[in-house]
Amino acid sequence: MPAKQKKEQKKRPAEETEGAAAAATPAKKKKTGKSPQTKPQQSPKIPPQEPAPPTKPAPAQGGKKGKKGGNKQPNQQQNAQKQQKQQKQQNGGNQQKKKAATPAGLSAQAKVPTKFQTKLLINGKWVDAVSGKTFATINPATGATICQVAEGDKADIDKAVAAAKAALPAWKKVAPREKGVLLFKLAELMEKHREELATLESLDNGKPRAEAYTVDMNLAINTIRYYAGFADKIHGTQIPIDPPNFAVTKREPVGVVGQIIPWNFPICMAAWKLGPALCCGNVVVLKPAENTPLTALRIGELCMEAGFPAGVVNIVNGYGATAGKALAEHKDIDKVAFTGSTRVGKMIGAIAGGALKRCSLELGGKSPLYICEDADLDAAVETAHLGLFLNQGQCCCASSRIYVHESIYDEFAKRCVAKAQQRSLGDPMAGSTTQGPQISQVQFDTIMKYIKSGKDQGAKLATGGERFGDKGFFIKPTVFTNVKDDMTIAKEEIFGPVMSLLKFKNLEEAIQRGNKTNYGLAAGVFSKSIKNAMNVANNILAGTVWINTYDVLHEACPFGGFKESGIGRELSEYALDHYTEVKCIVINTSV
Repeated sequence: MPAKQKKEQKKRPAEETEGAAAAATPAKKKKTGKSPQTKPQQSPKIPPQEPAPPTKPAPAQGGKKGKKGGNKQPNQQQNAQKQQKQQKQQNGGNQQKKKAATPAGLSAQAKVPTKFQTKLLINGKWVDAVSGKTFATINPATGATICQVAEGDKADIDKAVAAAKAALPAWKKVAPREKGVLLFKLAELMEKHREELATLESLDNGKPRAEAYTVDMNLAINTIRYYAGFADKIHGTQIPIDPPNFAVTKREPVGVVGQIIPWNFPICMAAWKLGPALCCGNVVVLKPAENTPLTALRIGELCMEAGFPAGVVNIVNGYGATAGKALAEHKDIDKVAFTGSTRVGKMIGAIAGGALKRCSLELGGKSPLYICEDADLDAAVETAHLGLFLNQGQCCCASSRIYVHESIYDEFAKRCVAKAQQRSLGDPMAGSTTQGPQISQVQFDTIMKYIKSGKDQGAKLATGGERFGDKGFFIKPTVFTNVKDDMTIAKEEIFGPVMSLLKFKNLEEAIQRGNKTNYGLAAGVFSKSIKNAMNVANNILAGTVWINTYDVLHEACPFGGFKESGIGRELSEYALDHYTEVKCIVINTSV
């Protein structure tokens, strides 16, 4: 994910349940259940949501403007960098912390809510699950239960899909401009409740509140505005064919869309999915990650307040193995959009392929970042740091393999270690915090196993590698040096605050090494040589390549990967292709 950005999450009002936000008894986040072995001729079972690829919001040069574009937003990378500078707290290697300035517009004291929307949004109403079941959503900073939310399953998915299908004919007839107006209203409501959503995202996900406010909310709001402006600009073409015939094309909505989003950037991922689907005239059933349902539910409330007709937006909380699987398999779902792990993405792809339904997948990554010998070292260290540690390392496009030229390797490693030791871990609501907890006990345990693997296989643990504090799921920023390509930490997606530094001598050979992976989501290079930079850009197998920067994401730029990093593209005009069908109409003009 973005090296210089941070994201946020949303809260829920409406049918609210007294939250145990500060519950005294720690409760482990419910394990997402394993995906049972699939039997021949049976659809694979989808386990609970895993790290999404990212999905991952990031900075972009200026945002959208005003109503049809919004006020110009600062580059998100700059936002992230400013925050890092504000929070520098080290003098000569010490971890002396000084209070960081609060981002403009954000209250210095967090107003943590105690009531939340906890039900399912189906056909414009907030309802309990058919089964009456609920499950706990956990504060990863403390391990305590925030509240219980309705646990949807197949019965609830059936109701939500039926509501969406019934709403589709009327929604298709709504004027494109009016669809855009509704999306603009949603963006304005998100702006109005920006601090509340950021605080809710921080509470449910664990990311620093200031990051959620400045990074996640920027990209989420700008994405909704971007697609609001596109609503009346989706059109076909005229085709000159043999007279007296005349042909035109038109683009129509795919229909009922099932969307499954991850826990690492909940509010951004909701915006990335809802924006293009709704502007194209589709209706939606959205399933948030079971770890982080609160901001999606709050967005559902804002959709209702904005005036979206009943049934156009439906939100069903639940586990991947039940609600997620039922959504992907449902016969009336015309398209499935998923952001998450490659393992689960393959299962969803198999289900969609079996029914020949549309499917877009944004999955995992193991992104290489090349630091050439002529790189601006200060900028490279800063960017590599944010590229890996942003969002506690829980970013699908994290720069998790950093290839450094041998002539500058030792100095670069020394600076990376010093910078990692400067990170301030603690309460995500505190302005001085730059790193929060991992999402869950399960994710914490997984990362610690990777750290052990790195040590066992001969990598040098330069800093970190252990728990921070005695509650919550915090892991100290970790840096490994002397990492080799065949080590597990250099091959598998860790999804945590673990930096791996590899050495290279020849750039051509390093590019080949970088391509020896099943992933292909993103890559980066730092060099003053356009030849070196374009050599990497042209030859690395990745959907996005950043040159002398990293994690710069913008709503107008496509995001997605090669190989096992996914199918299709999020954001930009390219995303509209996944939510429309092209129809050709041929007319005999002689009649």
